[in-house]
Amino acid sequence: MNPNFSLSRWRAEWAPSVPRELLAGAVATFALIPEVIAFSFVAGVDPAVGLYASFIISIVIAVFGARPAMVSAAAGSVALVAAPLVASHGLQYLLAAGLLAGAMQIAFGLCKMGSLVRFVSSSVRTGFVNALAILIFSAQLPHLHGANTATWAMLALGLALIYGLPWLGQRLQLKALGAIPSPLICVLVLTLLANFMGLPLKTVADLGHLPDSLPLFALPEIPASLETLRIIALPALAIAMVGLLESVLTAAVVDDLTGTPSNKSRECTGLGLANVSASLFGGIAGCGMIGQAVGNVKYGGRGRLSTLFAGVFLLILMVALKPWVSRVPVIALVAIMVMVSVSTFDWKSLGNLVRHPRLSSSVMLVTVIITIATHNLAAGVVAGVLLSGVFFTFKVANMLQVRGSLDEAGDIYTWTVSGQVFFASADALIEAFDVRAAAGRQARIDVSGAHFWDITAVGALDKVVERLRQHGCRVELTGLDEASQRLIERIRV
Repeated sequence: MNPNFSLSRWRAEWAPSVPRELLAGAVATFALIPEVIAFSFVAGVDPAVGLYASFIISIVIAVFGARPAMVSAAAGSVALVAAPLVASHGLQYLLAAGLLAGAMQIAFGLCKMGSLVRFVSSSVRTGFVNALAILIFSAQLPHLHGANTATWAMLALGLALIYGLPWLGQRLQLKALGAIPSPLICVLVLTLLANFMGLPLKTVADLGHLPDSLPLFALPEIPASLETLRIIALPALAIAMVGLLESVLTAAVVDDLTGTPSNKSRECTGLGLANVSASLFGGIAGCGMIGQAVGNVKYGGRGRLSTLFAGVFLLILMVALKPWVSRVPVIALVAIMVMVSVSTFDWKSLGNLVRHPRLSSSVMLVTVIITIATHNLAAGVVAGVLLSGVFFTFKVANMLQVRGSLDEAGDIYTWTVSGQVFFASADALIEAFDVRAAAGRQARIDVSGAHFWDITAVGALDKVVERLRQHGCRVELTGLDEASQRLIERIRV
């Protein structure tokens, strides 16, 4: 027996509570259905392509991913990137691009580059979460456009069931009301009412063609040539980067919700394996889905079993129970997604806009605005990261201080430098030295409170020393820390 194997650890990772894992996975499945079908239309492919992908990705990521309880499937961000390739060259080229994107993601994970998420500030993460919540909510609005009275009434009933049953269970201390997640009860009740009363409601069958059988293994039917590689290379890179970004940030959100860490590099590798598998079985590439992941965690999902069951249950619903699933009213799924969007949004961030520093708040707002404007989560996050970097650079650069003083004898002019010296503060360092005040005297530069980071900083120090010498000064440099000394020696060799 493997000495590292621990039954308790295995159970904690896979199924802390089997009933809750299965029920939470079922909720995630119902939350997946409308989004996956909608994203399939965005990508320009048959809904079955997105549903196949979601089934396979969920199974593979449950085993090889790093983040238990995280739900991954065909996602809107990937669909947006994939749509132009499908429109110009067709589905088979998209499958080939998915294979290549998966290989890139595997390489990314093996190179341990998942840790780059550390460069995403909390303000950007909050903006990412809030923007996604808004996009999830806005995606439900087309289902309500021109809705009849029955649709609005069923939406109200669905939300009443989703929010009312847990509240009633707590108020009356009835554990039975909390045994089954309220979204599942919502789907069951609304489906029975709609069919029994013959209400004029759009159903899942109206959203598109559902799968008739299991997915089959097949290589993309495209020419194996350099021209093919030229066509799919850039779309594959875009799919890989967008998928990695969204998955890693979703994993970080689930980390915060569960209070547990995860290996982001392993998550990248797992996503790559999932996308390779999905492409080989005729599915579109995907990534982590924060709305469904939040819903999964909210209703008790903590282990890999919830993710695994979400994929298995999706296939059961789409193939084995297709006649029944096709009769589920879309408005029931809309009610679930409204709940997911409300749960996803960080409502405390609205108050933090006033309490937190303006720069942090502006980063969050920019992330939200750009994401919503472009419908591209990657664009919003990249903009937020860049803005965070710019603000941080200016903040650190402004911490540089240079103070000059002449000793009592009037022989030695001393400058004391403190702070970080790098490309953004190098010019400020040069400008802070009034070399004319020390002309003809001995000049001492005390850098014990400073650190030199790059070649620009070393160049600035050299320029200061050279200017002082040009004004007849004998220059003494003191207080260099070991790291700065090594950098200077390496550059000057």
